[in-house]
Amino acid sequence: MPGKAAQGRIGPLMLDVGGLELNAEDRDVLAHPLVGGVILFTRNYRDPDQLRALCANILAIKRSPRLLLAVDHEGGRVQRFRVGFSRIPAMRTLGKRYEESAKAALDEAANHGFTIGTELGAFGIDLCFAPVLDRDIGVSGVIGDRAFATKIDEIVELARAFRSGLNRAGMAATGKHFPGHGAVAADSHLELPVDRRSLGELERTELAPFRPLIEDGIESLMMAHVRYTAVDQIPASLSRKWIAGTLRRKLRYRGAVFCDDLSMNGAAVVGTMAERAQLALASGCDMLPVCNDRPAAIKLIEDLRDVPPSPARSRRLASLFRTEGPR
Repeated sequence: MPGKAAQGRIGPLMLDVGGLELNAEDRDVLAHPLVGGVILFTRNYRDPDQLRALCANILAIKRSPRLLLAVDHEGGRVQRFRVGFSRIPAMRTLGKRYEESAKAALDEAANHGFTIGTELGAFGIDLCFAPVLDRDIGVSGVIGDRAFATKIDEIVELARAFRSGLNRAGMAATGKHFPGHGAVAADSHLELPVDRRSLGELERTELAPFRPLIEDGIESLMMAHVRYTAVDQIPASLSRKWIAGTLRRKLRYRGAVFCDDLSMNGAAVVGTMAERAQLALASGCDMLPVCNDRPAAIKLIEDLRDVPPSPARSRRLASLFRTEGPR
């Protein structure tokens, strides 16, 4: 397992580590130029002191620029660190509050964003991979109460408030899962969900919460491992039609684009890990998480050794590093 320290470019791979501290293989893998980020999980957390040491050791790996550090920390059932952190409720509670008092719900959303950004930022973590912009229409169990609401205007207003809180804490936001995961029953961790509705229907519903946030300049988006048959026969996360076409060209999005985890079964339908990664990069994804499969990650590094560095990708990803004050 090779690798000179990265110089000046942010690699396209985001990998994980197995435990509470780094081992020799972790240090070697994370120093490779193709690796640009690390995603943390519950297994990487025991207490604040341990997390502080782990994050410091990851960020101290000799490379320039440093690694981007992320965690799924939306609140509710998707909050990796709990003991010693504020408990953030599922975002659907804000949608219910909005129906009673829009102002109270928006204030609470902004406060939750600020709390998450402040607490994670204290450990050097750059991204919490939130807010969820999917609509909850009672179909998707894997989304469910992770979504703010069903009504588009409520999702948009609450997501804007949540993002404002993150930004005030110096953290970038990541809207997910473009172009919308809430209307399919299948769990993309386990299989590839398929949405057979027309493009016009998708634009009126699932895409609708994303457009205002894109116009606002949301810093990053994460793609959905969902096949929308009206547009493409492969998942949106790996689709040039969706990423280069709809997202970049039609919606004029200029922020960073994350693929969802390439180890998920929703991505596996297109072939090997290398084939998935090459397709995601060719379609316009900037960073590719590969989680819970270190042998596959090491092999992927070898398989992608000829991928050239991308100054444009690096610029987009560099904009996601946390700042000391409001963004």
